[in-house]
Amino acid sequence: MPNSNIYILFIDDDEEDFIITRDIIGDIPNRNYQLDWASSYEKALDMMSVRKYDVYLVDYRLGAEDGLNLIRESVRNDIGAPMILLTGQGDMETDMLAMKAGASDYLVKGNITPHQLERSIRYSINDYKNLNEIKKLNEDLEKRVEERTRELESAIVKLDKSRNEVIEALQKEKELNELKSRFVSMASHEFRTPLSTILSSTTLLEKYSDSDEEKKKKHFQRIKASIKNLIEILESFLSLSKLEEGRVETNPSYFEMDKFGHELVEDLSSLLADGQEINYRHTGDTEVFIDKQMLHNILLNLLSNAIKYSPPGKEICFTSEIKEDDIIFKVKDRGIGIPEDEQKHLFERFFRARNVTNIQGTGLGLNIVKKYVELLGGNINFESRSGEGTTFTVMIPIADL
Repeated sequence: MPNSNIYILFIDDDEEDFIITRDIIGDIPNRNYQLDWASSYEKALDMMSVRKYDVYLVDYRLGAEDGLNLIRESVRNDIGAPMILLTGQGDMETDMLAMKAGASDYLVKGNITPHQLERSIRYSINDYKNLNEIKKLNEDLEKRVEERTRELESAIVKLDKSRNEVIEALQKEKELNELKSRFVSMASHEFRTPLSTILSSTTLLEKYSDSDEEKKKKHFQRIKASIKNLIEILESFLSLSKLEEGRVETNPSYFEMDKFGHELVEDLSSLLADGQEINYRHTGDTEVFIDKQMLHNILLNLLSNAIKYSPPGKEICFTSEIKEDDIIFKVKDRGIGIPEDEQKHLFERFFRARNVTNIQGTGLGLNIVKKYVELLGGNINFESRSGEGTTFTVMIPIADL
């Protein structure tokens, strides 16, 4: 954005406020802003219909109308840019009303600095782009469901209206629609949570002084963790898409299993809770010939789950054993376990047991793990008791060395 024009529409019935805001924007360095002014509710609607602006600054009071109503109407009409509410007083109620109406941020008039306004504009534009990407994902999924639905309808005609085949096709269509609904629900929640964290942390960072280093550090860590969570979610979607489209091939190589296992445990050390420890042990020969990256993805997911679903202070046992023509892995935790009546669904897409609703996750990890294991010609099993822990066993054939 630094070298391109950013078009701003300032909506306020007070010309003095427009002049003050224009001067504040003029003091922002290294930015090229183009500021226009709408002095009334009606004029604002007319100018917004052109859809040339990158961001809107909306005053809370607009004569007989108010800025919140303008924001609501603009969101309904999808004006294509974020809106920042300007208000004379800063309080939690105004904040909640602004966000509920659809504002990207709100600023308190009289206290706005060039730095604060620049950050608010920049983050509002970036957040709006992120939300549009999520919307595009949902639209793309809708198109895929429609395409598959048309394919099913064509198949029904070609199968001479066979009753059993029609029922089977309709069942597949129902599953696709349910899958779409579950994806939309999960994606909306999993993306909104880290994005809200990033927004709230950046807003608080603006208020801290140079001496509040510890508070700043805490919020920078929250932002980094939220971004990492978004990346992990996207990587899960991409991995699942590649697997289902058959675009993943194995690429085996020789490496030392015990060294690989210890390096993996070291990489995961930063995720351990207080008192948690991964106890790794390898037996048998050490050299293996297998797809290293695929094996890394399998074990990383199983160990990450063991850490996530185990309370602090609990040991996680991780073993590998080369036995005849197979390599066998076990990951055992003493965590929350899996309810017995739900275990049959464990490897299904988007499945999450009822006892993990307060723990972040997409419900895709174990489905992807199972597909990787099958690509390697192996199998995966588990034993679990609710409240006592879970043990996963993975057996993969290896070539003769």
